[in-house]
Amino acid sequence: MAVRTTMMRPRGLAALLLLLLLLAGTATRVAEAQQQSCAAQLSQLAPCARFSVPPAPGQPLPAPGAECCSSLGAVSRDCACSTLDIINSLPAKCGLPRVTCQ
Repeated sequence: MAVRTTMMRPRGLAALLLLLLLLAGTATRVAEAQQQSCAAQLSQLAPCARFSVPPAPGQPLPAPGAECCSSLGAVSRDCACSTLDIINSLPAKCGLPRVTCQ
């Protein structure tokens, strides 16, 4: 009994490659859209800027206003977590010790 091997026709191979390229392009566009969406969410946090800087010694940390809280509430969990992960990874990438807070 002879073993029969089939080879993919050039047209079928081209179609498969085209499909793979389309899928890769779609995945890239989705990732870019998510990045842009997160950047847009973070850009709306300007009202929170003054609440994210430590106050002068002896001064209390001011309570954020409604505008800040509303902007912060509009940031998705995925965006916030990704941003924190990036921030936490920066010291190591810069050859600095990891920041620990107690």
